[in-house]
Amino acid sequence: MRAARFHKYGDPDVLIVEEAAEPHAGANAVRIRVRAVSVNPIDYLLRAGALREALPIELPAVPGRDAVGVIDEVGEGVSDARVGDLVFGLGGVSDTTAEFAVLTAWTAVPSDWSIEQAAAAGLASATAAGVINALGDLTGRTLLIEGASGAVGSAAAAFALAAGARVVGTARPENHHHLTDLGAVATTYGPGLAERIAALAPEGIHAALHSAPSASLPDLVTIVGDASRVVTVIDKQGAARLGARAVDAVNDSALLEHAADLGRRGLYVPRVDQVLPLESIAKAHELAATGVGKVVVTLV
Repeated sequence: MRAARFHKYGDPDVLIVEEAAEPHAGANAVRIRVRAVSVNPIDYLLRAGALREALPIELPAVPGRDAVGVIDEVGEGVSDARVGDLVFGLGGVSDTTAEFAVLTAWTAVPSDWSIEQAAAAGLASATAAGVINALGDLTGRTLLIEGASGAVGSAAAAFALAAGARVVGTARPENHHHLTDLGAVATTYGPGLAERIAALAPEGIHAALHSAPSASLPDLVTIVGDASRVVTVIDKQGAARLGARAVDAVNDSALLEHAADLGRRGLYVPRVDQVLPLESIAKAHELAATGVGKVVVTLV
């Protein structure tokens, strides 16, 4: 099969497209013929070698954490999927950017989503759903999201709004329209955040999500006033130091189905900013690392 791989850690140009052995579905898993994948921070951090101690992988490695495609193999113990189903979901730590990929968490793609949107939903929506679950009942409460226009932040905003919360989100000014379209209140990040939030949410902030690569976690704890109601998907060390909570995505089909259900109801549309073909995988990693937004790589 054709696959993107890297034989050594390094810059995006270590990525090449070459032939690789096909994976096969094991127990409680499905194999898909991949239509598209997204590029997530974990992908370019793994490729660069930044996570080699925390998450060692065997080289050569196929990048990619999530994918969308058509099931062509169903593993033993799987009763809720059939060959021919179009699904999106999560693979291993690094293994989906190839013609075939094995998923251990998946759900059906909502009919109103494009293939590119479904590709963008996997890791982002599983992470966001985990965050909302960790924060508990948000009905009638105000959630502050630092980095609300990103893939995880915008998914979390959609999920929180659907759960009955009011959402205030930070983003660059050029992305404020995206937040207001979601139904969130938009503001900028950086110095003076506490004052801006006090003006926008005089009732106070019940909880906060740190989903941007910024050093603002201590500020969010101060704004909320209770570190246990602050969740980060970025800064585990800061969370441990401050008493906040760190959330990672888990391969749980129920989290993905929650995202798909909101998608079918028109309450969540995954954001896609750039679409590139497999042959441009190096460029895709380069773009994703610069913060241009959600990058999707297509295989067909």
